[in-house]
Amino acid sequence: MRRSFAFKSTLLVIAWLLLAIACVQIPSRLFWPASFGALTLPLALGLNLAAVGYWLLRSWRVAVLPAAVAFLTWPHFQRGLALHPLRTEPAAQTDRSVRLLSANVRIFNVYAQLREKDPESPGKFIQWLAENPADVLCLQEFYNEPVGSRTGEGRLFRSADKIGQQAGRQVFVSKTLTNGAGAEFGMAIFSRFPIVGRGTISFDRLTQNHAMYADLRLPTGDTIRVYNFHLQSMSMDEKDIVDSYSSKAGLKKKGLGLMRRFKRGLVARSVQVDTLVRRFDRCRYPMLLCADLNDLPYSYTYDQLADRFQNAWATVGNGVGATYNGRLPFVRIDNQFASPQWQIGNFAVHYEIPYSDHFPTSAIYTLSEASSQVPKQPAD
Repeated sequence: MRRSFAFKSTLLVIAWLLLAIACVQIPSRLFWPASFGALTLPLALGLNLAAVGYWLLRSWRVAVLPAAVAFLTWPHFQRGLALHPLRTEPAAQTDRSVRLLSANVRIFNVYAQLREKDPESPGKFIQWLAENPADVLCLQEFYNEPVGSRTGEGRLFRSADKIGQQAGRQVFVSKTLTNGAGAEFGMAIFSRFPIVGRGTISFDRLTQNHAMYADLRLPTGDTIRVYNFHLQSMSMDEKDIVDSYSSKAGLKKKGLGLMRRFKRGLVARSVQVDTLVRRFDRCRYPMLLCADLNDLPYSYTYDQLADRFQNAWATVGNGVGATYNGRLPFVRIDNQFASPQWQIGNFAVHYEIPYSDHFPTSAIYTLSEASSQVPKQPAD
């Protein structure tokens, strides 16, 4: 009887796991409640692995079933918890290698309330980025005060000059707002390789949630395309989230409002990622993607990218790779992706740089020799 119950429970876990994987692939704009089923995927994966261990002790014949499921769904497991304990050191960099850094810089804490803990954080962050050895930097929530702006901050926030020309990099700033004092808000791509093409992709209208790209010419003569994008945020305060699950009163008070914002974010990101995927599918250049997805690895947004590209952390990392610098643990919403032409050398989350609510990420990519056969003109 006990064995029969355990076997039925194993079948239920497998069914739950397969249903959760199906939920990941349903666009939120069509049926947003499926996203809640997708969020249960880590638990279902864990329970299936527990079933493997249980049946190995009881009956290896039965253990074959959850073990086979675990093998087939391992890529989904790696999305949330990467395991590469035997990975060797990457090969030496070549003229086909690209050192890429991505960071949501939170407008360099220009407002006083953002730098209460460390008043010197803007200068420290800008200097760290300027001195970083990365060939290409993709920055979200970028802020710059060009020559002639009237903000009264002097040269502190001349970030485009400091990270760009003064550090030997070309710069492409995608501006979403220029305020009355002349300060610029948006996103930016900095490159030590020549920028030979560029563009901006808006989602209905140009806001801070948009995409940009730069075509870069490597020393080998190959052209690559780097995308930098920032998808719709939840607009949910961290304190509200913590309060909502800390007590029944908090859940009643905050829950409904959080749910509405959660739904809006899910729907918006599903539309935005579908817009981007159509562009990606038309591009014939080798691609590197940097993104503040504002979504978890078990989401439709992440799934659409992971189906087409290598996720750098899932491919070479170890552990959760959390990138959110706040009270919510184990949250990885900042990602880098690479098209199949790239070999990923390493990937790092820079926990030593706490100046934003996101930790910067960096990776090294090497373009395969066969990529030289890629057509020189992109489709889009």
